[in-house]
Amino acid sequence: MGLFDQSGGAVLGVDISASSVKVMEIGSRRGKFQVEGYAIEPLAPDLVVDKQIVKVQEVGEALSRAVNRSGSRLKQGAIAVSGASVITKLISMPASLSDVELESQVQVEAEQYLPFPLEEVNLDYEIIGPSLESENRLDILLAASRSDNVDSRVAVLECAGLKAKVVDVEAFALENAVSLMMESSHPVADDAVVAVADVGGANTVFSVLEGFRSIFTREENFGGNQLTESIQQHFGMSFDEAEMGKRQGLLSKSYENYESEVLEPYKASLVEQIDRARRLFLSSTSISSVDMLVLSGGTCAIAGLAEYVEGGLKLRTVLADPFADMPNSSRVSRAELKKDASSLMVSCGLALRSFD
Repeated sequence: MGLFDQSGGAVLGVDISASSVKVMEIGSRRGKFQVEGYAIEPLAPDLVVDKQIVKVQEVGEALSRAVNRSGSRLKQGAIAVSGASVITKLISMPASLSDVELESQVQVEAEQYLPFPLEEVNLDYEIIGPSLESENRLDILLAASRSDNVDSRVAVLECAGLKAKVVDVEAFALENAVSLMMESSHPVADDAVVAVADVGGANTVFSVLEGFRSIFTREENFGGNQLTESIQQHFGMSFDEAEMGKRQGLLSKSYENYESEVLEPYKASLVEQIDRARRLFLSSTSISSVDMLVLSGGTCAIAGLAEYVEGGLKLRTVLADPFADMPNSSRVSRAELKKDASSLMVSCGLALRSFD
């Protein structure tokens, strides 16, 4: 199975992370997107390690529970790969090549960038459009992932009774959701430079989009688990108790020193991580500034975090919510959707592949 392709027809967006499985179904009503259903199912910490699925059966069972809770009847899924096993590269090819010649040339070109043999990867490409360098050339996005990384995710879907219709790259799924959000609730100029800090459990992925196209991605070894572990150590809780306390947002009421001794240092560290990634991006390109920052991931839903980051970076910062102007079906709680929105960006971007 390749990447990008296999699209066409309604698909359930399935985001498999270290901490949870998230599913999202988006439909269309009167020409407008609508959230038909979604669910988040937590995962034990040893099931997905370093973005690799270690225990397929257990993750498949969690996915099955999530699908049932979402109420979706879709049988086709869109999944995403990410991490060190994924390589993306923008290459240029002559526009005169036939489809067969182009496919052959892409494979030759790919061998220059892959640190592993072609027979061990799933390789695909997408034609972006005419190259800015020359009207006689095409810009082509090359993507490759280790086959075992793709196969394990396909196997998880099969365990839950789903067929993998689309295999995407996580950064591109996030790009889809951010683009939707910018178009609907946070309009920006067509050539705006928008950064995204997607704070996961173990890692934060810092991406930059220019004109709604990804131009930079960097992964930092910092995420929501650092806050959970600080809570755990500071108050003598188990990891699960600390994680639940963090998600429910009740620790400030239970512990008067929570904000000053635990939360504030974490927020300061997050600002430092994002600022480091931003400075690295600016130093590696001719772009002089970033216009907006989008915070995504469950940890970013902490009350007041977007305002804190904006003050620290002196950069317009918004909390990710691609559903702000999107209606929902009666089986979706509007209040719960708003609370979970920042953690549903990848599954939203994958669900949007239904409309490719």
